[in-house]
Amino acid sequence: MNARILVVEDEAPLTELLRYNLAAEGYEVETAARGDDADTMLKEATPDLVVLDWMLPGLSGIELCRRLRARPETRSLPIIMLTARGEESERVRGLATGADDYIVKPFSVPELLARIRALLRRANPERLASVLAVGDIELDREKKRVSRAGHPVELGPTEYRLLEFLMERPGRVFTREQLLDGVWGSDIYIDERTVDVHVGRMRKSLNRGYTNDPIRTVRGAGYALDDRYGKAD
Repeated sequence: MNARILVVEDEAPLTELLRYNLAAEGYEVETAARGDDADTMLKEATPDLVVLDWMLPGLSGIELCRRLRARPETRSLPIIMLTARGEESERVRGLATGADDYIVKPFSVPELLARIRALLRRANPERLASVLAVGDIELDREKKRVSRAGHPVELGPTEYRLLEFLMERPGRVFTREQLLDGVWGSDIYIDERTVDVHVGRMRKSLNRGYTNDPIRTVRGAGYALDDRYGKAD
């Protein structure tokens, strides 16, 4: 079952942007434009994560966050707060109210998606399969081991995380910026060319002894784990 995300945002263009990108990631998306409407929805059913705007009609995001943290059934619900308020005091206030994360508008959609993935991993680790398999490649999250056609593949820590990220969504093309946000995190400055270096190392390790390359390079776009290649070379 895909994770359910409730987006509470009164700016219609931003709501549609988030709905589109979250749905493209495979999430089930619900939306609300008012804080009081969202409060009613959350009493009826609890999603896996809430993206919550600070300033809302009907009921503010801050007050809704307080209410959610006061209820046993939503006390541990992951909440990411969106706001135009970038001052440190406001960030502290938002986090003190109970938000798990805080992102200032305007923001990078890939960064928000990376933060959502991180929160869902922490809140619902059981949603993540312990073993990912695409074609003849297997990645065992518990043992931190990778194999191809049953043979071990030696990867460095960064190449392992990069492969894991790609295997979570086989076939999808990720830009270098999205890979930087998803694998390295937005708080670390790394040149986009570094992505090419690590993809090259990962590709070399995966393809040693094989002629079929599972990593697809899309000129001008980025990289993907090809979901069409077969299990046998």
